[in-house]
Amino acid sequence: MRHLFYILLISITGTFSCQQKTAEEDKELTDAELHQLADSLAHTFIIVDGHVDIPYRMWNNPEDISVRTENGHFDYVRAKEGGLDAPIMSIYIPSSKEDNGAKMLADSLIDLVEDLTKEHPDKFAIATSPAQIKAQFAKGLISLPMGMENGAPIEHKLENIKYFYDRGIRYITLTHAKANHISDSSYDSIRLWNGLSPFGEEVVAEMNRVGIMVDISHVSDSAFYDVLAVTKVPVIASHSSCRHFTPGLERNVSDDMIKALAKNGGVIHINFGSFFLDPAFAEEKRDTTYFTKASQIADNIDRVVELAGIDFVAFGSDFDGVGDLPEDVKDVSQLPNVLYELLKRGYSAEDIEKICNKNTFRVWQQVEDYAKGK
Repeated sequence: MRHLFYILLISITGTFSCQQKTAEEDKELTDAELHQLADSLAHTFIIVDGHVDIPYRMWNNPEDISVRTENGHFDYVRAKEGGLDAPIMSIYIPSSKEDNGAKMLADSLIDLVEDLTKEHPDKFAIATSPAQIKAQFAKGLISLPMGMENGAPIEHKLENIKYFYDRGIRYITLTHAKANHISDSSYDSIRLWNGLSPFGEEVVAEMNRVGIMVDISHVSDSAFYDVLAVTKVPVIASHSSCRHFTPGLERNVSDDMIKALAKNGGVIHINFGSFFLDPAFAEEKRDTTYFTKASQIADNIDRVVELAGIDFVAFGSDFDGVGDLPEDVKDVSQLPNVLYELLKRGYSAEDIEKICNKNTFRVWQQVEDYAKGK
């Protein structure tokens, strides 16, 4: 596909913009120029990643991520190289912690994120709103908003939702690999509730009231539709891809669910893990010499845009929470390769900024405004 030729315009105020050239000047960029443009966009726009599993990685293997590390997918240096400004820290709670110390573990992981910002205040900062992220970006800081992966730490008490809001949690993934007291899981053959539990319906309503985004990644299809029937505000999928490319993988989101999510005003954050992009990985039948590519992340974005429009898709890499990744997006430093694929397909700078941050910020702000009665 022919792509548009963009001129980078840097004003005296440092503002970035892209303009299409006139028809007589229109031409295709070279591959090198496209890569350069992608890198420029990555370092000009705020990039929000809906799901990064740094806390649990550090919980298992303590290390200094303020410098370049040899392990995992994320550290400060590589994040700066790739332009990632706001990785949402996953406070991941294994399913085995249901009624077994879940809240205690969640508190410990939140403490870990807070300690990271206290130890490196020149590099990281806790963020609890889009406004904070924007202010921290202007200072050159990497924001660390937090989302809780698995509602097990709620521990059957609605008051714990406000407790975790006060601790900085801004989304909760209702369940993980097994059904819990809130919701059935897409990974679990046992369907305790055939969707949300009665308590789970109360949880969604309370999350709306308090100002925590509801995350439908990991839930069963029935639970997804139950959530949409209860919620008064848009919801997110923090790290899910399109089932269109992985038929039979309920963990990904179907075409009908994408349309329903868009009707709700919500956003799907595309997972970068090969398991979520390619049936060869989902079925564990791949040739070991075969790898996915950034183009398959772009394919998933294309699918959402085709079904629902540009306003309902974002990034949710699952860095440090997945094994195999695309061969050209092996860690956070290679995020510009995803933007490069989008530019090749004719996405405008405005489109890319929506994917990088505006779509997520819109939902987050709507949830925050509803809770404040605005």
